[in-house]
Amino acid sequence: MAATALSGAAFGAAMMAAGFHQPSVVTSQFKFEDWHMFQTFLAATASSAAIYALAERLGYVSISPRDSSPLGLFSKYDGNVLGGGLLGAGMALSGSCPGTLYAQLAAGVRSGFHALDGAIIGGVLWSGLVSKLVRRRRERTGVKPEPGVVSEQLRLSNGATLVLLEAVCVAVVAATTLLCTPASPTAKIAGALAGLLIGSAQLVSIVTRKTMLGVSGSYEEVGNFFWWLVGGADVNAKPASYQNILFASGVAAGAWGLVKLVPGLPSGPVREISPLLAVSGGVLMAVGSRMAGGCTSGHGISGISLLSTSSVITIMCTFAAGSVVAPLVH
Repeated sequence: MAATALSGAAFGAAMMAAGFHQPSVVTSQFKFEDWHMFQTFLAATASSAAIYALAERLGYVSISPRDSSPLGLFSKYDGNVLGGGLLGAGMALSGSCPGTLYAQLAAGVRSGFHALDGAIIGGVLWSGLVSKLVRRRRERTGVKPEPGVVSEQLRLSNGATLVLLEAVCVAVVAATTLLCTPASPTAKIAGALAGLLIGSAQLVSIVTRKTMLGVSGSYEEVGNFFWWLVGGADVNAKPASYQNILFASGVAAGAWGLVKLVPGLPSGPVREISPLLAVSGGVLMAVGSRMAGGCTSGHGISGISLLSTSSVITIMCTFAAGSVVAPLVH
């Protein structure tokens, strides 16, 4: 339990340092006005991939790539496509993501609280309704989650694919730094350095609990707990684990602790999101991330680090949907 809380705190502090308390960091990225979020994401993914590869080579840990999330509609990755799209739309509406909203809470950003409310509602909807529909659909169509790595699609070795991933991440961060608009004025550190801090949090997670970062499972656990209480608190229906909730609590504590240590960190004007948009976005984020089997941390930073095909597809759809929705509502 201590390791889970510690790794969560490291992740929360890193996101706070990265400036993700500011909703405009997310919305401006989706409108291609500010590349701080993308640079941070790529640097975090590249450093996480390198850290995991080293830990695996040393025999310290071995983590399976993320499975696909099929719905039986049009592809074995259709749940990743649709879930990623919902996640991206929710992020664009709320100016947040399942993990960064905790940095917003720590900074006292009101829309972060509304996004959390929506994410909890989304977790309840997923656990009590949507997940059951998905399970029935899978049983009826006979589809099952399957593992898959990008190296298989590219017909390369895992080592060569890892080198290619690192090269792409470095090249895009360098290109956007040189050619695009200046970084967010509210961010205290550059996106590349912010990503390395998040990569350090990934290192803490791998070293202390031999697993990788991911936040969205906490909303499903909250939903499971809600339905257990509503169902009369039958002891046999009690959720088996609260590890994800503990991790999310650690994320909030880490972000809050850094703000207390460095009070000037969240300085500058905050562009708040309306309560309706923030709550609606939170619902979509929770449902979408669970449908896809992960969010921008679980699929993005961690899943892509494992070269998971499902993670690449999910995050591509997340950014595609977000770039369509954000200009329409902000």
